[in-house]
Amino acid sequence: MGVRGRKGLALRMASVAMVAALVPAARAQQAGVSDGAGAAHPDLWPQREGRIALDIAMEKRIDALLATMSLEQKVGQIIQGDIASTTPDDVRRYHLGSVLNGGNSDPGGRYNAPAKDWLALADAFYEASMAPSGNLPRIPIMWGSDAVHGHNNVVGATLFPHNIGLGAARDPELLRSIGAVTAKEMRVTGLDWTFAPTLAIVRDDRWGRTYEGFGEAPEIAASYAAPLIEGLQGKIGDKDWLRGPHIIATAKHFLGDGGTYGGKDQGDTRISEAGLINTFSAPYIPALNAGVQSVMVSFSSWNGTKMHGNQSLLTGVMKQRWGFDGFLVGDWNGHAQVSGCTATDCVQAAKAGLDMYMAPDSWKALWQSTLAHARDGSLPMARLDDAVRRILRVKLRAGLFEAGKPSSRPFGGQFDLLGSAEHRAVARQAVRESLVLLKNAGQLLPLKPMSNVLVAGNGADNLTKQTGGWTLSWQGTGTKPADFPHAQSIWSGIAEQVKAAGGSATLSADGSFTKKPDVAIVVFGEDPYAEFQGDRPDVGFDDARSLALLRRLKGAGVPTVAVFLSGRAMWVNPFLNAADAFVAAWLPGSEGGGIADVLFGKADFRGTLPYSWPRSSDQTAVNVGDKDYNPLFPYGFGLKYGQPGDLAPLPEARATVAAADPGVLYTAGRPGAGRQLLLGAPGALSTNPGPELIDARPADHHAQEDSVRLHWTGAGPAMAAIAGDTPVNLTRESNGGLAVELEFRIDAAPTADVSLLMQCSGEKCGGGFPVGSVFKAVQAGQWSRLAIPLHCFEKAGVDMSKVTVPIALSTSGAMTVTLSSARIVSPVGPVLTCN
Repeated sequence: MGVRGRKGLALRMASVAMVAALVPAARAQQAGVSDGAGAAHPDLWPQREGRIALDIAMEKRIDALLATMSLEQKVGQIIQGDIASTTPDDVRRYHLGSVLNGGNSDPGGRYNAPAKDWLALADAFYEASMAPSGNLPRIPIMWGSDAVHGHNNVVGATLFPHNIGLGAARDPELLRSIGAVTAKEMRVTGLDWTFAPTLAIVRDDRWGRTYEGFGEAPEIAASYAAPLIEGLQGKIGDKDWLRGPHIIATAKHFLGDGGTYGGKDQGDTRISEAGLINTFSAPYIPALNAGVQSVMVSFSSWNGTKMHGNQSLLTGVMKQRWGFDGFLVGDWNGHAQVSGCTATDCVQAAKAGLDMYMAPDSWKALWQSTLAHARDGSLPMARLDDAVRRILRVKLRAGLFEAGKPSSRPFGGQFDLLGSAEHRAVARQAVRESLVLLKNAGQLLPLKPMSNVLVAGNGADNLTKQTGGWTLSWQGTGTKPADFPHAQSIWSGIAEQVKAAGGSATLSADGSFTKKPDVAIVVFGEDPYAEFQGDRPDVGFDDARSLALLRRLKGAGVPTVAVFLSGRAMWVNPFLNAADAFVAAWLPGSEGGGIADVLFGKADFRGTLPYSWPRSSDQTAVNVGDKDYNPLFPYGFGLKYGQPGDLAPLPEARATVAAADPGVLYTAGRPGAGRQLLLGAPGALSTNPGPELIDARPADHHAQEDSVRLHWTGAGPAMAAIAGDTPVNLTRESNGGLAVELEFRIDAAPTADVSLLMQCSGEKCGGGFPVGSVFKAVQAGQWSRLAIPLHCFEKAGVDMSKVTVPIALSTSGAMTVTLSSARIVSPVGPVLTCN
């Protein structure tokens, strides 16, 4: 969950030139076992013991509140807006029950906003929610945040390994400590609710959220759910349960999010009801027994039925069979994916059992439509009152009615606790326990710290890569070293120990050296990503530079340790062959020194694989217990010091073609894979038109001919379009706040207005808006970047489910533009508003 809030309206284009497209082909991935539509039979599901006894006095207080609340106030309680699209005054006027900060939403719109700004905004929202409103009761607001590996949205907070690494540790009590640290650091900034833990059981490592799961088998998540939730919330019955140093936790995403067909994020889990129970439900009963107070509903479907609309699971299983008495919260506009729904109107989700809509940018129109449904009876009052009762129950249990503003609560404003030495020690322990040793030829490890150590690779001194997605921004990109004031890079941790022992350590990203080192440590791996942007067509890892570096060191006779940073198990045979020792370090977080602790023998390797390691790049769904189970390294594998660690040479031929990035529209002087640059008069585009209207020639930016110079002559209307070979579905990307980002240079300013367009399959399907004023304002001859949110095109009339031309420029005047790149990205810099 989590993206940037959105505002504004787009100009609808009256007509759009169309580009023909072919019907896309799909490749089947796995055999799904389906027993029909996704309707559960609650009596088949396991019983749950240990339910929380209701407090009679509290229930009577809720009765009194419901009796005095207005209908508008009740509707407000079940709607959650994002802080990028919601103000304290909105909270006061619409009686909103909750706000969230999406992955790209921060106080003041700054990804690195200081902690004090978070606390000040929390106070402002609280005070707005408690402002007098006639005779209506005052109901405090809740603020939810994706604190998924520490309080990861706030600069200076302790950052733990992502769940994939914690799954390797197999240490439930460590998870309890991590929960306690996270809760306390959230309290410092005034936040009282985390959207964690993720209890996904991941069955296909192509999924972009694989690293958010503890493993491929239910046993790890089932053993972690209770201690982590108790670390976050405290223990049921204790005086500080949900209070003091504790917060409200969320079990997510209910249900089956890790089992989607093809590993597609927000996709369809095609499995029998028995399979759904046995594989995916296991962590939820321990979570409920530990007292988790909110459960987030999954974007995904089960056998074609969207979870946000699945009454049999939300109400039948979760609430009735299992007796859950907290509330069900949706995911980011997830209700819009229910059949017959939109982001602004979906009574079906509430009737299915959803208690709180996550409506980040759509909340106001959703509030209005939900109010109308409540007035005309299409949303039964009993269902509305039940949803509000559940939300009020959690707020009362957490003591929010009497707690005062966040800055006055325990730990509020104690900023020295963020990234404190005590908290970082827990994170460093987690790093040590998460590392998995896959190869140790000739017992190279442990290393002697008094050696001459070369540290190389693009991940060695790279906190952005080391911490991964969901770190200060949704995708974890766009950060800089200053954003991690308490963190230690892997290089820094190594250098500290080597120098303390009297050895020498040298950082050389490209691996060059003057004096031959005794050993080299090469750190490399995946760049950060989150959610569907991390979805892949296979699990092959490709990094020609890092592989060449390892081979060069091997050829020079330098013993080499490979430290691999990744959010999933990947096919890395060439890298395993080129290294003498190979460590799966996952996404370790802020404490790089924990890696040095193990490499230099201060601690032994403890971690074992939470995911089976693939034998080939197309072995995407390999899970322990499979009929033909044959991974390279099995689930639970992990060497310790002294154990035989040699590995026979592995085949290096890739089973699948290296995948192209689907977000690349134009780069390195050519269109992205499956796309072409078309030019000419609107309605008559081709790859090689005459030069009368528009001309394209190679140009230089970072390298020779890595760009294209587009010249409009002004002799008549002309267009340059990047067209796809097949229509693409950009619905998720639009909902997720992604943008088309152009890197360009204006060589000759436009003499007439310029339209920025997107086109889709169908008659007059498309839309856009004028950007001539933007182009004229850009300094001629200077390279510039421009990001345009995808949802602006959607509001302009584009059907995002069948986009044929993701970007086009059209003008009837003269203009010269040099285009260096065009990509669909999660924006981290300035973004145009839709108007």
